[in-house]
Amino acid sequence: MTLVWSALAFWAAAWAVNAWLTRDAGRARHPVVRLAVPVIFGATILVVWELVVRGLQVPRVILPPPSMIWATFTTSLPMLWRDFVQTIVMGAMSGLAMGTLAALAVGILVDRYDGLRRGLMPVASFMAALPIVGTAPILVMWFGFGWQSKAAVVVLMVFFPMLVNVVAGLADTTAMQRDLMRTYGAGYWATLVKLRLPAALPFIFNGLKIASTLAMIGAIVAEFFGSPTQGIGFRISASNGQLAMDMVWSAILVGALAGTLVYGAIAMIEKRVTFWHPSQRG
Repeated sequence: MTLVWSALAFWAAAWAVNAWLTRDAGRARHPVVRLAVPVIFGATILVVWELVVRGLQVPRVILPPPSMIWATFTTSLPMLWRDFVQTIVMGAMSGLAMGTLAALAVGILVDRYDGLRRGLMPVASFMAALPIVGTAPILVMWFGFGWQSKAAVVVLMVFFPMLVNVVAGLADTTAMQRDLMRTYGAGYWATLVKLRLPAALPFIFNGLKIASTLAMIGAIVAEFFGSPTQGIGFRISASNGQLAMDMVWSAILVGALAGTLVYGAIAMIEKRVTFWHPSQRG
């Protein structure tokens, strides 16, 4: 129990440090402090996890300590890299790109033709509610066990959230702004390019951030229903059957890191492109 008490003491100390760092509003806004607070919080979780698992002697098949997971991760990097390429690069990223471009094109058509809006948007709401565990096996049977079926699952998952955001973004202009464009002699397409698409960028980036997480989930879960002998989903499923929980957590770590990097890249691009929007100020 000594390690458990040490974990509680460490948690209390880290909590006190973070509370002190964020107590003063000016200090809390400093870039170093803004980075330090989540780093301290994350490190605290890992240390407490390590100490509690070892102190209570939790079986490794239930929950391995972070040190064991990290050792497995570092010694299995070549295999995990191949899993990353198969699932994230070939499956998730290709599906995210195709789904986003398709949603953007269809969103413009929906905005242009009111009849299409009335017919498609209710169907989009229905399709967005379909469970992945029901659609993934069907798409795997249609497109095979390679990355193409995983990309198809991702396209289906990201298309409708992106479509809703694109349509909402294109509608986010005032009548006065549109009237001003008409006084300049601008037609529909000129107004779309110079006014409505720029105004829709915050919505589009919001949809991209949602879609990026859905893409990771979709590609990984789709591999549970059939894949070649590599991929993050395959690795999780196979290692779980072998009770190799350290490898399961290593594969989860790869997916988490990939998702964080993609989300961070989208947020960084958004900050640069939509610097004029109130959400990016301050």
